[in-house]
Amino acid sequence: MASAAVAVALRRVVSHLMANNAVSPEAAVHYIPDRPIQRRMLARLIRRRVVVETGPDRYFLDVPAYDRWRRGLRRRIAMIFGGVMLAGIGAALLG
Repeated sequence: MASAAVAVALRRVVSHLMANNAVSPEAAVHYIPDRPIQRRMLARLIRRRVVVETGPDRYFLDVPAYDRWRRGLRRRIAMIFGGVMLAGIGAALLG
């Protein structure tokens, strides 16, 4: 349940910036997330340099960095699922 809330919060932060075409320093928008989880996700994206703060409460989405981050996230998820599948197959063969 918590991971679903995190995913929704991340999507809302990114969607807000994309919907406002905040994809360059010149197009940065004023944004203060409504919910604490959205504020945490915004801070996480800033730490990962996916979202860039240009001034107090002004942000834009670095699209190339966002694409790299999403690709890396997908790769990590695929590795986790692959490991779980291998463990399941191993358990089935041994059991």
